[in-house]
Amino acid sequence: MKYIIKDQVIDWLPVRDQTTYKNKLGHVLLIGGNENKGGAIIMAALAALYSGAGLVTVATPQINQTALHSHVPEAMYLDLNNDTDIQDILPKVNVIVIGPGLGLDQRGESRVEEILTNSDPSQTIILDADALTLYSQKLDEWRNLTKAKLIMTPHAGEWERVMRVKLSDVATESEFIKHTKHHNATLIAKGAPTKVIIGNQVYENTSGNPSQATGGMGDTLTGIIASFIGQFAPEDFDKAVLSAVFIHSHTADILAETHYVTLPTLVSKHFPIVMKQLVNEKEH
Repeated sequence: MKYIIKDQVIDWLPVRDQTTYKNKLGHVLLIGGNENKGGAIIMAALAALYSGAGLVTVATPQINQTALHSHVPEAMYLDLNNDTDIQDILPKVNVIVIGPGLGLDQRGESRVEEILTNSDPSQTIILDADALTLYSQKLDEWRNLTKAKLIMTPHAGEWERVMRVKLSDVATESEFIKHTKHHNATLIAKGAPTKVIIGNQVYENTSGNPSQATGGMGDTLTGIIASFIGQFAPEDFDKAVLSAVFIHSHTADILAETHYVTLPTLVSKHFPIVMKQLVNEKEH
């Protein structure tokens, strides 16, 4: 097993070119936030923007539009129930997040199937939260359905639903790799510590602390992963995922020195500060 450590992440972080612009830094589409759980997709969008995504579009029901623009005015909005708008934007984005607050109804199921079916090899799909539960219910039909790179971000309960085995019962590297290969995906097994399974390698995160035990922390992790995939070079996909996992918790570690609880929105708002500190260490 390998470990994700600070010195590696400093080395991997890209330094922005003086002539760069928003269209070169990734366009992330986030789909989710039903009428009762709009905060989940807003927190994911907040994390994506504060960690440097060039463009962020959020597809969510109209009831969430005011809250979205109150918290994240930089994000663009689409009505989750407008089929034409969703279909039109899909070819234009680099990374598609689906699941935070999506719900488990027929609308949610249809959206997940649509995304899996209509994405292409140049794109990355991140299945999170409710999308993972829906995926677990349609496993035989949806497994290997997409041509895009696939990332799954399960907590222990979602891991059990998708993998049909308890996360606590997976003890060895070879077992982690075996389960992941069944889905042709990169797996972020959230926990203490979080493990990342990419291909034939398992990585364990070395950052993180109990102050993160708050609803929405996973949505924030999903947002920074999506953001980094859009900003890193395509050939640095693995480094993007690993860096995002580390910086998400490393930021909370810094905040935990003075905060008993590190709320997800607070973590997101400190991403630019922590990332700048890491880049400064790289340059010096």
